[in-house]
Amino acid sequence: MRLLIPALAALFLASCGNDIAIVSKDRARQSGSSSSRSFLNSSNSYSYTTSSPSSSVVSAASSKSRDKHGMPLYTNERLRYVRTTAYTCSESDHIQYGSKNACGTPLRYTNSVRSAAADWSVYPVGTKFRIKGMPQLFVVDDYGSALTGTGTIDIYTPTRAHMDAWGTRKVEIAVVQWGSFARSAELLSKRTGYSHCRQMYAAIQRKLGGNVATASR
Repeated sequence: MRLLIPALAALFLASCGNDIAIVSKDRARQSGSSSSRSFLNSSNSYSYTTSSPSSSVVSAASSKSRDKHGMPLYTNERLRYVRTTAYTCSESDHIQYGSKNACGTPLRYTNSVRSAAADWSVYPVGTKFRIKGMPQLFVVDDYGSALTGTGTIDIYTPTRAHMDAWGTRKVEIAVVQWGSFARSAELLSKRTGYSHCRQMYAAIQRKLGGNVATASR
């Protein structure tokens, strides 16, 4: 069994891409750009281009209550001013899961569809959205303890270099389709031994009055 563990770890790392240096989430959050425009990492050719949020969306956000990052908390609005970060599966707090998301399916990073992580009581699993200035469709299929209680969305990237190129950005998103609170609650109910899962599960229950049977948005 001990011989299998290194082999499995190597397999997980290989599925993340060629850049497999392990990086802690905290250290990763200190790097990158806070700009919503194109950012090019000086040590590689990875770049992402996003458009500046419209003034109307930013203005509408100014009257809302704020999360711990000072970003607006929304209810049902589809156009949103959102803080985004990035992650990769070689980070220390994700490496045990390899290239799988919280649903147990492969994380996606293609020219058309990409995975994202969020607080499932804010963006339930299956929520689809677009980022202004990017052609891809993003799908919430993952979560993270640092995201709980916030409106931050964590964008999945295949390597640390991609993650650093994204950095931290405040962008405009458009929700295309809401996911399912019922499915979110079903998955989280089996993981309440973890404080962040317990917190998300409780928040969903409060939103739905304890009735997860009507949890589709």
